[in-house]
Amino acid sequence: MRIVRQYGPWLVPALAALAVGLVRAGVPELWRDEVSSWSASGRRLGELFALLRNVDASNGAYYVLLHGWTQAFGDSPTALRLPSALAMAGAAALTALTARRLFASPVAGLAAGLLLATVPQVSRYAQEARSYAVVTCAVAGATWCLLRALDRPRIGSWACYALCTAAAGLFHLVALSALVGQLPMVLLAARRPGRRALLWQWPAAAAAGLLPTVPLILLGHHQSGRQLSWLAAPTGRDLRFVWQDVFGSYHVLYTFLVLGLIALVRRPSSGAAVRLLAAAVLPVAAVWFVSRHGGTSYFLARYLLFTLPAWAALAGGGVGVLYALLPRAARRAPVAVALAIAVAAVPAWLGLDAQRALRTAAGHTDTDYRGAAALVAAGYRPGDGLVTAGGAESWMMVGPAVAYYLPRSVRPQTMFVQESAVSADDLFPVECRVPAACTGDGSRAWVVTIGTGSDPFRNLPAAQALVLRTDFTPAEVRQIPGLTVSLLVRR
Repeated sequence: MRIVRQYGPWLVPALAALAVGLVRAGVPELWRDEVSSWSASGRRLGELFALLRNVDASNGAYYVLLHGWTQAFGDSPTALRLPSALAMAGAAALTALTARRLFASPVAGLAAGLLLATVPQVSRYAQEARSYAVVTCAVAGATWCLLRALDRPRIGSWACYALCTAAAGLFHLVALSALVGQLPMVLLAARRPGRRALLWQWPAAAAAGLLPTVPLILLGHHQSGRQLSWLAAPTGRDLRFVWQDVFGSYHVLYTFLVLGLIALVRRPSSGAAVRLLAAAVLPVAAVWFVSRHGGTSYFLARYLLFTLPAWAALAGGGVGVLYALLPRAARRAPVAVALAIAVAAVPAWLGLDAQRALRTAAGHTDTDYRGAAALVAAGYRPGDGLVTAGGAESWMMVGPAVAYYLPRSVRPQTMFVQESAVSADDLFPVECRVPAACTGDGSRAWVVTIGTGSDPFRNLPAAQALVLRTDFTPAEVRQIPGLTVSLLVRR
């Protein structure tokens, strides 16, 4: 029974989050950012580092992690996403430990971890081959280590905090805004007698965590124009409505708000609740302010996913308050577990439609890369050429995505490409300046373009479209979600 009480409040949420993350993890098609992860991590380390010097350095740590992972476990959709599922399970465990420590309540910890697992966007990014789940876990770890250091300042606790902070920044620089949310925790703790040393210990530990990220900050700033130029400066309305996108469901958001309000208004939990509310809200406000008034916007819901553990811990505190209101005779371990599960079941049920939608084939993208590859593979003949959306549409990653889903035995000749993405140390290949010189001598060509319609040359660069219209005639045009797949025959 002692083992259950000690490990259950965090181990059960971890297992629940892992189970939720693994359900149909291989069903949704990879979307373009996941294809970028596959493309980068599949290169040799030297080629990967050469890529990061030019673009996407902010995701470099994740690409290196995924490189080692895929070397050991392969690159199927499930294998690519498994590190994220494991990281989100870790985030649930750390959230439970944080709530348990702050509210001095095992039921608050158990509920907090289970509540985190019910958030649609948590399971969404637990099934995503990107860094957001790892960042969420790292920030949750930093919060827990910080609380330990504030209660009992020790070198080990501060080192744990610095390592988690460094990991959060290395895997995504926007996560460093979590420091803004942690500041109130430090200031409130420093007001206690004999704790003035925290006012220099925390900055020292934070600086140690920031130090490894300095080269990445400098390189990321240099690359930000290319990677983030599509993000507009956020408005006040964006700040107001970003929470629905962070949670993935208004219903789940409102459930968390109600539980958090219970924790905020009820003493003695209100002090801990205020700290968690600051950790959940202030980083978002800071990113919004910098994006609003700086030269580059970083205000995107998935970049702010790391605030969800604070929200879940706050909501868990509300469950702890409800448990404390029960008659003393009813406060038993089975009742505590039942209450935590029952409360967590509410957002789980309210967000069920969102959870189901995330696990369909189109749960991550409305562009059917897998369907395009299937059409090419079904009609492929050795010597066929392949043209995929390039130029201004290269960011859609159509070429790499189709290549990912094509069988190994189907390898059409890429047309209009002068230098591959790997050779160019980039995510995108270098296209031929004279398209007419890069059509090869094959008698047929497959063309995959963005959007649906009867024109197989739509959305291709004008020079490429002109060459194809001159040298080829359409034999078949097929539309699938988000794409048009055409077979051309040389005149």
